[in-house]
Amino acid sequence: MKVLDLQCAQGHGFEGWFGSEEDYQSQQARALVQCPLCGDANISKMLSAPRLNLSRACAPESSDQGEKALAVAGPQDADMAKRWMEIGRHLMANTTDVGQRFAEEARKIHYGEAPERGIRGQTSAREARELMEEGIGVLPFAVPEALKGPLQ
Repeated sequence: MKVLDLQCAQGHGFEGWFGSEEDYQSQQARALVQCPLCGDANISKMLSAPRLNLSRACAPESSDQGEKALAVAGPQDADMAKRWMEIGRHLMANTTDVGQRFAEEARKIHYGEAPERGIRGQTSAREARELMEEGIGVLPFAVPEALKGPLQ
């Protein structure tokens, strides 16, 4: 197991655990390495002393198993990440995923054409600005990858 100190373009530092350098490179190339705080996939390795876990008991069965094994480093960052994950869980549990139809559904709700409810989905930055200009409340929030699938 190889532990790397990583940082996103926003300056958030975190650790990534990988089976090998090749696993890291492969996951990085497929944009699977993302910041657990903001979801940014523009990740760079930071200088650090190498830490290798050579125990076979801890080795993943496949390189795909460790893809979501990212942790935030530092006590303050860990507390912030925990709170961010709690907010993400709350949003996921209390909203309906409307996918790419977010802007359309938000307008329908705002103008009384659809029942009022909490929704989440994807939209462009331009469309989000237009929604806000119309007086429609929009909160950009990068949902952690770990919340998009089953939690371990």
